[in-house]
Amino acid sequence: MLINFKEIIGAFLVLFAIIDITGSIPIFLSLKHSGNKFHPLYAALISLGIFVVFFFLGDAALRLFGVDIQSFAVAGSIVLFIMAFEMILGVEIFKTEAGSGGSTVVPIAFPLIAGPGALTTIISLRAEYLDVNILIALLLNIILDYVVLRYIDKLERLLGGTLISILRKFFGVILLAIGVKLLTTNLGSIIQSL
Repeated sequence: MLINFKEIIGAFLVLFAIIDITGSIPIFLSLKHSGNKFHPLYAALISLGIFVVFFFLGDAALRLFGVDIQSFAVAGSIVLFIMAFEMILGVEIFKTEAGSGGSTVVPIAFPLIAGPGALTTIISLRAEYLDVNILIALLLNIILDYVVLRYIDKLERLLGGTLISILRKFFGVILLAIGVKLLTTNLGSIIQSL
């Protein structure tokens, strides 16, 4: 049988942990409060598109642009650094043009949802699970991401302003740590390959 619920749950949990949409709630709220608009459905669909391309094409998609996965991860880590500094220091670095999609593509679709770690993970899951089960698990994760983005205002009311402020600073530090780990791990690989 192709569809295996155990595989779907396993792949879902791995992707859920890597994407960490609940941990990104303070980041989404920080973007919203700094005037960055985003479209939940577009962010979810763009993320899904990025994941599907990487799932089927993987390294070939990056090689088309002359980029390896390590360089891609380093670039993603720089975006994470900038976002972390915004959250920790309360400054605005990401500027959006009027009439643009705001933060929908960068940084929400990439690197928050479809980040380098999640993209690398989805490729590596193919060694353990059948493609159909991974894709179902991915779709379930994207639906959950959409729900969080869609109801971010209700989540904000539920959590309260003081708790959100504390969480924003805390997750800013966590985001900075993730960026440092992404940078050091992948920069080391790039240096070794030279």
